[in-house]
Amino acid sequence: MHFHFALTAVQILWTLTFAALLVLLTVLFGRERVRRFPWFTASIGLLTLRLLADRLLYGHMAPIPLSAVFFTLADLAVLLDLLVLLEVARRAFAGAPHRAFILTAAATVAVAAAVILASGPWPAWKTVIAPSELAHIRFMQMVSQKGDLLAAVLAIELGILIAFLGRRFHAGWRSHPQRVVIGLSTAAMSLLATRAMLQFTGAHAVIRNHTEYNRVIALQSRIANANSAIYFGVLLWWIATFWIDEPAGMDAGSACPKPAKFNIST
Repeated sequence: MHFHFALTAVQILWTLTFAALLVLLTVLFGRERVRRFPWFTASIGLLTLRLLADRLLYGHMAPIPLSAVFFTLADLAVLLDLLVLLEVARRAFAGAPHRAFILTAAATVAVAAAVILASGPWPAWKTVIAPSELAHIRFMQMVSQKGDLLAAVLAIELGILIAFLGRRFHAGWRSHPQRVVIGLSTAAMSLLATRAMLQFTGAHAVIRNHTEYNRVIALQSRIANANSAIYFGVLLWWIATFWIDEPAGMDAGSACPKPAKFNIST
């Protein structure tokens, strides 16, 4: 008997990613990491919901209501991503002076904002405030796209800061905050590279016939699938990270080490 499973690469990656998200949520709750990383847990839960909604709703709703649902979830995901970055930064630099933390955060956000402003193009203001449902959906789409870019740039910046300064504030290589940021910055770099390659192939592709068009679409699909595969690897990294306890001496409720205990009895 021969079995034939006509699964595409997209379907396989979707299934693996969805399963990894469920396992990650199980580990976060089962290993009691939620108390320390509530916003990270919420972002993973929302991503799981988005994947499920994409599978269940696509093709079963009218385009405009479907877009409204998707972009509402996407905008909410951007907000959670920013809260996750703040949450991890506060954990990683818990021992830093408050003034230094605020100044560094402001400088980091300023650099990221400059990148977003230069990313263009931006829609005209009249288009943004146009009193139509389609204009509102386009505005939501812009917020999700620019918000994803902002979160990606901030994640990369935070990764650089923790790589150089994390050990000084007890957020070394084996700490959960640093490992979370490694995953976030890896996913961010993959996202930015994917967007750049998709824009490049779309802008420089020479399409003279249907065969060349299919070749470009296939190339863009492989690029998108590569990004999905990298994110699946990030999920596996986070599963391992939260399954394993931090080194002895690190308090589960804070990023600062416990004072050492000495046995002076003879």
